Amino acid sequence: MKFAKKSLGQNFLTDKNIINKTINLVSILNKDIIEIGPGREALTEEILKRKPRTLSLIEKDFFLTEKLKKKYSDYKNIKIYNSDILKFDIEKITTQNSIIFGNLPYNISSQILVKFLKFKKWPPKFNDLIFMFQKELGQKIIGTYPSSDYGRISILSNFRLNVINKFYVSPNCFFPKPRITSMVIHFQPKKKQLFAIKNINSLEKITNILFSNKRKMINKNIKKILSENKIKDIQDLNINLRPSAVKPEVYYKITELYEKK
Repeated sequence: MKFAKKSLGQNFLTDKNIINKTINLVSILNKDIIEIGPGREALTEEILKRKPRTLSLIEKDFFLTEKLKKKYSDYKNIKIYNSDILKFDIEKITTQNSIIFGNLPYNISSQILVKFLKFKKWPPKFNDLIFMFQKELGQKIIGTYPSSDYGRISILSNFRLNVINKFYVSPNCFFPKPRITSMVIHFQPKKKQLFAIKNINSLEKITNILFSNKRKMINKNIKKILSENKIKDIQDLNINLRPSAVKPEVYYKITELYEKK
């Protein structure tokens, strides 16, 4: 039996009820599916039972990749990639209306989500994104204004994704058992954008600057971003507030002005 690698943040999902609950969030029949970190194939096996058109598996662990290749060697509709998801060009293999699953390593889960938020083509080809996060991070990702969970990651996520469903997962559902509760979140991409932001990297930069000191009013840092003339354009917005007290729409508006150079 192969033990989980701590260096890769491996915690293998074993609970059948949670596996089925996750899979049943979407209809898989005749769809193109991508799974990030299939591990010991807990989700993979259930996905195959529901007859997808194609299944792409992305696994960083070489040992597990070889095991997957051997097990599914006779399946013509399965492609297996031994790669680090953060370095892998997943946008290249994503097809129209595809569904993406990921039981993500806790230590890089936010980076993986941001990678999807930064897809060059938007709306993207994928239709559903179903990821498992550490509970505390999941709450921050879907944090709404105003709440204690609202912040940079929720501003970025809310700009491009809708939350369709979510549920918590007990540590008892994994091997080895993590010390924390997990959270499954089902996202769908927003097809229409209300703000004309050309590059999400601009929004990431703006929020980074304005959240750099959470206790400082954002009007103190706004001069690092906008010229005096452009600051006049947002005088009708209340920016004499701390970052967590500012609505996401204000950050989107500031980013629009920032890009109009």
